[in-house]
Amino acid sequence: MKRFECVDDQKAAGFPVTAACEAAGVSTSGYYDRQQREAAGPTERQLAEAELVALMRQLFDDADGNYGVPRMVKALRRAGLVVNKKRVVRLMRLHGMAGRFRRRKCRTTFPGPDGYHIPDLVGRGFAPGQPDVAWCQDITYIPTREGWLYLGSVLDLGSRRLLGYSMADHMRTQLVLDALGMAIAARGGDEAVTGVITHADRGSQYTANDYIDFCQDRKMRPSVGRTGVCWDNAVAESFWESLKREGVQGRVFATRAEARRAIFKWINWYNTSRLHSTLNHVPPVEFEAQWRKANTSTTLSGSESRSIDEGDMIDPVKTPDHDHLAEVVAS
Repeated sequence: MKRFECVDDQKAAGFPVTAACEAAGVSTSGYYDRQQREAAGPTERQLAEAELVALMRQLFDDADGNYGVPRMVKALRRAGLVVNKKRVVRLMRLHGMAGRFRRRKCRTTFPGPDGYHIPDLVGRGFAPGQPDVAWCQDITYIPTREGWLYLGSVLDLGSRRLLGYSMADHMRTQLVLDALGMAIAARGGDEAVTGVITHADRGSQYTANDYIDFCQDRKMRPSVGRTGVCWDNAVAESFWESLKREGVQGRVFATRAEARRAIFKWINWYNTSRLHSTLNHVPPVEFEAQWRKANTSTTLSGSESRSIDEGDMIDPVKTPDHDHLAEVVAS
């Protein structure tokens, strides 16, 4: 098509059509045939394609520019049109329609070298229940104009309360140790967390010797999921999604300090005020208070209680129901 347009330009400049066609590498008959087609107006196929493009543009705009080729094909079929996928690809590319996507800019899970084997003691037993049976941990990152701000967290799987967190410009093992130390302090010290499962992904921070020693010195039980399987630590992943969607998305932080303030504010709101759907729409702190009140009432009503030694603790891998685990520990 560009060659015929070149002939048009040369013709308008006063050159003979034959010479212009020869210079452009097209035949004279082909040039005149194109002129006849253009004079006759658009064909039925061209009109149909224009209508299709208009519909695709409407669907694309209605989706706020989020639709790529797969969803566009589905949307067209829902509208009653069966269009070949390759045709959709061609038209979207020609008319500048491209769906949105997020690139993974920073990796935070690096498997450590083979050595001490750490089992998965949770087995996706994520149902809420008794606090301080199992905690989950993870690392994420927040962009600022100063660089990445890395954030480590410790969540109670029973109450979904964020017990500890740490923010720094690195993601070394000390980041997760600081968060875990804050969680231990929040629960009353080393003696209060004996036997608690500390679950995480298989990142090098959670398989490092310093981390294992830290947990064993406090008689805590390390647990990790499989490498690259986010569902083994789904509660922590879900927490990050909520934080980024509700507290970070759409904001540009000039400094790490500004990001820290925003994250601290959101965490405080999350623990004390945010209605948590998994907890029957009550905040985590209130859920813990309700659980302790119910547990105290049961104890005072004459229910038998006994201490649990290490041999009595059940393996959540074999019994992944968190409620059942809490009942056994409380019995």
